[in-house]
Amino acid sequence: MTNIVVWSAFRTSADAVSAQFPDDRVIGIADEKGLGAAADAEVAFSGNNPRRVRQLLDATPKLRWYHTVSAGVENMPLSELAQRGIVLTNNSGSYDVQIAEHLMMFVFAASRQLHRYRDQQRSRVWKDLSHQELRDATIVIYGMGSIGGEVARLARAVGMRVIGVRRKAASREPGVERVVSAEQLADVVGEADYLAITAPLTPATRGAISREVISRMKPTGWIVNIARGAIVDEDAMVEALREKRIAGAGLDVFATEPLPADHPLWTMDNVMITPHSSGDSPRVGERTMALFTENLRRYKAGEPLINRVDYEAGY
Repeated sequence: MTNIVVWSAFRTSADAVSAQFPDDRVIGIADEKGLGAAADAEVAFSGNNPRRVRQLLDATPKLRWYHTVSAGVENMPLSELAQRGIVLTNNSGSYDVQIAEHLMMFVFAASRQLHRYRDQQRSRVWKDLSHQELRDATIVIYGMGSIGGEVARLARAVGMRVIGVRRKAASREPGVERVVSAEQLADVVGEADYLAITAPLTPATRGAISREVISRMKPTGWIVNIARGAIVDEDAMVEALREKRIAGAGLDVFATEPLPADHPLWTMDNVMITPHSSGDSPRVGERTMALFTENLRRYKAGEPLINRVDYEAGY
């Protein structure tokens, strides 16, 4: 029998975990007052809220494995987890489909100027706008993990030319014309009709879409970010948008969230904004449970876990 503590796991309830694993002891925590019951837990199924992570780690001296229902782990105390010998896994793979679709929604909308047609609709204006085709357009994908790979698959399916950027260059990726190293981002970004940001936030990616990178984009290029706001130099992006040095931006993430009401991005007619909602889907729960179920089997069997976080790389 494995002792599993479940707390703040987004849409996955302790009751759902108990039903899935009737032979294990599932400890559901409603709030911090109940953390005393988690003292014997060796597995945690929880989120990445820094305060709650801190409280949960303090309450679980026997913890051996922490599964976070987030894909990003930038808020997790990686050095402490490593020092305590706790394995950390993330929820990567559970969000690929919906986030990739969300990103491509921005791309489709930008190509047909749907955001401007919506503005015209409010003003009851009947006016044609110029459009672009996506076939043969170039998308540069910064971050070729599972989400970036799904974006590449969708983009290629509509005839786009795909260039991938990852930590290290690769010889081949399915449906990708070429994959270059992160150091070559500035060299290829000038080819992008759409710069798609799908990388995790790590020390290496923070600020990677810099003023210099943005300056090398063509004036018809779009920035589309569904990853983390801190990967982009937001001030430099705002300047480029305001001065029409890039065509527009589709943004689901921001340096500060919620986006402050007085932020200039709100009023830019070449910007589309969603409230960090690209990961939302009615199927997240089933994908999350399927991943955790397989990893729990592996944990009990002493096998390597899926999505184990590399503490040195930060993801």
